[in-house]
Amino acid sequence: MSTAAKAEIREQALSLGFDAVGFAPAELGAEVKWRLADYLAKGRHGDMGWMSDTFERRHHPRALWPAARSVVVLGLDYGTASDPLANLAHPDRGNISIYARNRDYHDTVKKRLKALARWMHEHYGEEVKVFVDTAPVMEKPLAQAAGLGWQGKHSNLLSRQHGNWFFLGEVFTTLELEPDAAERSHCGSCTACLEICPTRAFPAPYQVDARRCISYLTIEHKGPIARELRSLMGNRIYGCDDCLAVCPWNKFAQVAHEPDFLPRIELTAPRLADLLELDDQKFRALFTASPVKRIGVYRFLRNVLIAAGNSGDPTLLPKVRARLDDPNPLVRGAAVWALRQLADDTEVEAQRRERLPAETDLTVVEEWTA
Repeated sequence: MSTAAKAEIREQALSLGFDAVGFAPAELGAEVKWRLADYLAKGRHGDMGWMSDTFERRHHPRALWPAARSVVVLGLDYGTASDPLANLAHPDRGNISIYARNRDYHDTVKKRLKALARWMHEHYGEEVKVFVDTAPVMEKPLAQAAGLGWQGKHSNLLSRQHGNWFFLGEVFTTLELEPDAAERSHCGSCTACLEICPTRAFPAPYQVDARRCISYLTIEHKGPIARELRSLMGNRIYGCDDCLAVCPWNKFAQVAHEPDFLPRIELTAPRLADLLELDDQKFRALFTASPVKRIGVYRFLRNVLIAAGNSGDPTLLPKVRARLDDPNPLVRGAAVWALRQLADDTEVEAQRRERLPAETDLTVVEEWTA
């Protein structure tokens, strides 16, 4: 039944709109566990404590669900017809990662995973569970084991058929399915992804230090961003696509056909001047159903203020000054830094003398006295 079931599942998955389908055993080798343990031991996960908290469930599929025997790994294209790095040449605009320019992919992918899982349960009578990357699943090693692609030198999954612009999801099942052949690396001697990284977040090929990664800094990191990294962020206000965009395998990438993944015009190249005016209500309205919404308005404004400071545009100064009085210290601190980048020394000193005596939050005081 295994071979016939695989063909039927693949056909059903493609009919539901998935672009790639592979089959892996519900197990991962000891090397995956060792690499994850080493990553955590070196602290390269930064603030993402949930990675260490879920280590025992994360490093092996059956630790997450002991009954699982096979994993169906699915891919869904989200590539763009435009240049993913085009916005970086326009410092008055904010750059949002390609994947986040429309609806949250978790909702779209999970809906299709559930439809496939329901169909599998009805046809084969076996148990199923669905996962996207909010669960402790080592989805990239599983995808490589299922033949969908390989983890490149930037640590992301890439494919000879889809480049690296595709989302992943998994259906775990008690159904015994013959695994597909695992994919091997096809990176060769190419190091384009390592060389383009603005913050040098790759200590070595196939390794990433999240603490220096702009995607981590703008999305996962909750506190002030290290001063030495701010000027390197440019106008990236949510995520970073640089290492993905330069991969030569993207010549085979497919443009997204799912409407949820097509970019909304207002999120394609938003003006920093407009974003600096957002309050919580306006932020929620602008990013309705978007993954950007989950970081909250304060972290988002921190990112926008850093981009403003990097813009070299003094016309943004009035809106930066207004944020010096923001009730949130994370925002105020970022506003101080942006002011220092855009204003002359006389104004900075005047603002410092006026505001520092009244400031009580030490993180903001450090910004004024740095």
